[in-house]
Amino acid sequence: PKNECRETRLIKDLLTHTAGYAPSVAFYDPASVPSDLFSQEKNKTEEIIETKLEFQRPRGGDQIPLYSDIDYMLLGLVVEHISGTSIDQYVANNIYHKLGLKHTLFNPLNTNNNYQKSNFAATELNGNTRNHTISFPNVRTHVLQGEVHDEKSFYSMNGLSGHAGLFSNLYDMSILTQIMLNDGTYEDVKFWSKNVQDLFLTPYPYDPTFGLGWRLNRNKSLSWFGLHASDDAYGHTGWTGTCTVIDPKYSMAITLLTNKRHTPCINGTFDGEKYETGKYGKIMTLVYESMLLHKDPPKKL
Repeated sequence: PKNECRETRLIKDLLTHTAGYAPSVAFYDPASVPSDLFSQEKNKTEEIIETKLEFQRPRGGDQIPLYSDIDYMLLGLVVEHISGTSIDQYVANNIYHKLGLKHTLFNPLNTNNNYQKSNFAATELNGNTRNHTISFPNVRTHVLQGEVHDEKSFYSMNGLSGHAGLFSNLYDMSILTQIMLNDGTYEDVKFWSKNVQDLFLTPYPYDPTFGLGWRLNRNKSLSWFGLHASDDAYGHTGWTGTCTVIDPKYSMAITLLTNKRHTPCINGTFDGEKYETGKYGKIMTLVYESMLLHKDPPKKL
């Protein structure tokens, strides 16, 4: 796999996590990667991903999807190359500003934004140290609040990456999820066609829980959908404690924004992972039961 041509990889392979990249690469830690893969600077990391990073397995075809942050880091770089602008400016100008969204952005604590740390949920008690058990150059040790938690995004991509670094709130998320329920439109703004959305929600043949980017509730194997989500439901989770479920059958979207990692970390395990809010599924079940279980499905908005 390491000798395969990068040119054979397709955007679809990245979206389905079948491109063959490792789940993660600790570019930021010189003790974890060869010297030629170490980077704490975005341009260098981009060069590494595009020219040096080896594949762990063949691409696409009959491959079982294996989630990889690298896939989405590369997708973000593709957007930047095609558009000629940074990913934060691209999504702001082409999506968020058109919707009037004011709380969905990258690097919110930058001096050009009117945000304070107190505006954000904290995401880890002792920086990226896992209770002072991990160390590498420039590792953060302070409470993480208003900074992207993900190490690759913060240290190696300057907080601008396709896989991590985007902040939002429930109001903005309600609009973004409504676009999906509306098949690509919101009020008088159209972002994509229903045909495009259907393509992204088509199950991958060798694992029907994967679409293009989205996870699908097709075989009930993903517990975070809860007990009552329809077979048409789809969504995604985030490592720090976020989860979104969109269910077109019921014209309903649920967004759960927790900070389950902002809890004591013992032997590499966060206490928040034991909480029901951090497991998502029972919360989703309760929402379905409170809103829909004994009611007819509402009409689509």
